[in-house]
Amino acid sequence: MSVIARQGFKYSLIGYFGFLLGTISAIFIFPYDMEFYGKLRFIMPTAEMLLPIVIFGLSFSNVKFFQQTQKEGKHQNLLSLSLAGILLNFAIFSILFFAFFLLFPQFKTLQLWKMKFLILPLILLMALSAVLNKYITNFKRIVVPNIFENLFPKIANLGAFTLFFFLGVSEKGSYGFFLGMFLLSLIGYFFYANKLEKFTPDFSTDYVRKDHLWKEILNYSFYGFLGNIGNFIAFRVDNYMIGEFLNFEENGVYSIILSILSFILIPQMGLFNISAPIINKTIAEGEFEELDRFHKKTSLTLFFLGAVLFSCILVGFPYLSNFIKNGEQLRQAEPVIWILGFAMLFDLATGFNGHIISLSKYYRFNIVIMLFLAITTITLNYLFLTKTHLGIIGIAMATAISLTLFNLTKIYFNYWKFKVFPLTIEMMYMLIICTLAITLAIMLPETNSNMINLLYKPGFVLTVIFGANHVMKIFPVEDYINKKFFKSIFKF
Repeated sequence: MSVIARQGFKYSLIGYFGFLLGTISAIFIFPYDMEFYGKLRFIMPTAEMLLPIVIFGLSFSNVKFFQQTQKEGKHQNLLSLSLAGILLNFAIFSILFFAFFLLFPQFKTLQLWKMKFLILPLILLMALSAVLNKYITNFKRIVVPNIFENLFPKIANLGAFTLFFFLGVSEKGSYGFFLGMFLLSLIGYFFYANKLEKFTPDFSTDYVRKDHLWKEILNYSFYGFLGNIGNFIAFRVDNYMIGEFLNFEENGVYSIILSILSFILIPQMGLFNISAPIINKTIAEGEFEELDRFHKKTSLTLFFLGAVLFSCILVGFPYLSNFIKNGEQLRQAEPVIWILGFAMLFDLATGFNGHIISLSKYYRFNIVIMLFLAITTITLNYLFLTKTHLGIIGIAMATAISLTLFNLTKIYFNYWKFKVFPLTIEMMYMLIICTLAITLAIMLPETNSNMINLLYKPGFVLTVIFGANHVMKIFPVEDYINKKFFKSIFKF
């Protein structure tokens, strides 16, 4: 087995383990104290929103220019200058951060200010780690970085919560453990990078000043910054705004529901790794008819599997909540599942729209629409929070609307440029079947046992869906399980 194959196999296993660890913790452990979990889910997304400002795309430059700098033995010079750049950016950012709150003291009521001594150190640790993460991937090593990037944050959340709620450690002590895990992760990155190749710091600027290489690096980093900040804001702003405008308890409820809905996205975890080379090849060779066929095929795959999982979640959630501590709070927020779930399902139906754009010569357009998504999400969230009394249901509606507009924009762009379109009539058939299955399952009588209800109602939904699919031949389930399923899990 090649290095890439071995790394890909291990990467996938760690990815799925991390997913299960995070989801199971969110469903069965974090509900014991929604408020403290809401605080944890405020700190990290807020840090992630501000993170691109400090990184400024330098992590991507360590991949883009690695081959060029390695040939001349200057790749560690670029790494050293990138790490120094992170420290400089963080110092400037911190000065501006404190200056803003000194000039406008009325904003000191924000949770962002109150938690600054947690959020700011976390930003620095994550920024330095991001550069080392990308640098290590140049050596075709993705497993250990994946452990630090995906497992350690989940352990940080779980460990801090366990210390606080179950072991009676103070909030400060629990937060100390939380930050400590990210510090340990950074140390791990450094030692692993040094193991791959002994690190020799080189802060000379002679090489990057020669032939104005620094301009190329800054230009590329700037585009990476724009795309990254739009992405992080768009998908992290919910937790931040709930914490600021509502309360941490609501933030905890919302985060747990998102964890439950994340099951819908499982089909995406491996499939893109198989699809990316095919998409890249068809675009490079101008085979847009083949790209359209492949796009429809992968979109149907994602939609079918996502629809099956979502249908089971919808009928099983009321009974699952009875097994969750403080499950009544989750039941009251059940509309969030319906609203966000359908938006996520439509996102699956559009397939790899964004990846098609990213792998084409129009990759810069992704930056534009990502910034559009970020601005739309922030605006709609603010309007729903300040002009309505819908709470996290309003947040869900705002997110669903902005995500749908985002996907519609990408569909139009890809059809305009490549004449590819992801939606098919089979998806409509599948939607009708799922709607029928959900309706019948809800109408079925309930037993006195929540466990039986939790098993037999989703089981009924699966029977109806797969039975109808067998008759109508909407999706080739047998072929998918036999050939593609295991590939999509284990290939990177």
